[in-house]
Amino acid sequence: MNGVVSGSIYALFGLGFTLLFGVQKLLNLAHGAVFMAGAFIAYYCVIIGLPFWVALLFAMLATGVISVIVELVAFRQIRKQVDPEFPAIVSSLGVDLILINIAQNLSNTRVLSMPFGTFPVEFYNIFGLRISLLQIVILVLVAALVAALVAALVYYLQKTSFGRQVRAVAQNERAAALLGVSSASVYMQTFFIAGALAGVAGVLIGLSFNSIHFLMGEPYLLYAFVVVVIGGIGSVQGAVVAAILLGVTQALTKAYLSSTLSDAIIFSLLFVALLLFPNGLFGKAVLSAGGDRQ
Repeated sequence: MNGVVSGSIYALFGLGFTLLFGVQKLLNLAHGAVFMAGAFIAYYCVIIGLPFWVALLFAMLATGVISVIVELVAFRQIRKQVDPEFPAIVSSLGVDLILINIAQNLSNTRVLSMPFGTFPVEFYNIFGLRISLLQIVILVLVAALVAALVAALVYYLQKTSFGRQVRAVAQNERAAALLGVSSASVYMQTFFIAGALAGVAGVLIGLSFNSIHFLMGEPYLLYAFVVVVIGGIGSVQGAVVAAILLGVTQALTKAYLSSTLSDAIIFSLLFVALLLFPNGLFGKAVLSAGGDRQ
């Protein structure tokens, strides 16, 4: 159960990450900080007296806006270069450090916890399993949200005008611009969606583990790499499947082997997956960012 819950949250985070990379072919190393910002924003909203669901919605919108700002600051100009991959990594890493430093100063380097009573503490025995109400809500909410988002994203990308623009920019930005597609609008909307998903994931992780820290996003950024690579670059369905596999593998490793071995096993499986499926489970070969813009 813990693995499915964690995997569902990884799916939210990984969906945004794979959407960004699938469209712009550049790594956004500030995505983990956006995830962390969602947890911090929700925490301070709850502290000032807002209901949790309002805090969750506000955090989702705020992290979407933060992600758009990241696009404007770290990627907009660099994307125009012939070979933008390395400069994009450096610039997004700089934004990541800025956001982490802001959170570190706000929290005075403390681990924050949601106030007691933010969510009801109740447990149920279901088929011999002791499950908390929070786990049930996260599982149902995230499963429903992931299913809805996957269906919406697939429909959005395949059937709508904006989706055609996204796919056009992902294939060849220069050709799309010649056809009148505004790549700037596509990138802003894509970053907003990805940031909102990361914010929701950050809030749910902070609530489920009752731990909010300025460095909490960095490990999940590494897990997002695993999700993207195993699932396939740019594949929405692959991100969901890989995230669930990641969460279940992590939970089983901690339960039957050792918590200290979980990361080693996960990244070992990543190497095996790369040997067997070089483009991921659902992915296709992609060009470089510079090649796509020629």
